[in-house]
Amino acid sequence: MPKTTLLVRSDEDPWSDAELAEVKTELEADRDRLRGELEQTARDLQDILDDGVEGAGNDQADVGSKGLERDAEMSLAANQRELLYQTEKALDRLADGTYGKCESCGEPIGKNRLMAFPRATLCIPCKQREERR
Repeated sequence: MPKTTLLVRSDEDPWSDAELAEVKTELEADRDRLRGELEQTARDLQDILDDGVEGAGNDQADVGSKGLERDAEMSLAANQRELLYQTEKALDRLADGTYGKCESCGEPIGKNRLMAFPRATLCIPCKQREERR
């Protein structure tokens, strides 16, 4: 990680090396966990697809149940992919020195918010505005 000064709010101390290392370690662990979960979800989904939705011996309830199971696995995979994307994006921002800068207004996101949710890309006012839309 290059030695850069990351944005902080005026009422906050600058990021320490220990704080940055903690955030980076947490994000890397999340990235690795999510990659493993995505691989497992892909295998589970493939098993469901290999089993087939329709076929001999399957009644309507079986077909419906397998369809729901397939849809649930696909939804889970989509959520895992989105979290993985957000995690990798946060790691990229750490590496290029833009971590902590709101993607909407350019102001600091805030260390406390980032320590609680290291994938945050918006400061609280911008996030609240986004959620009201």
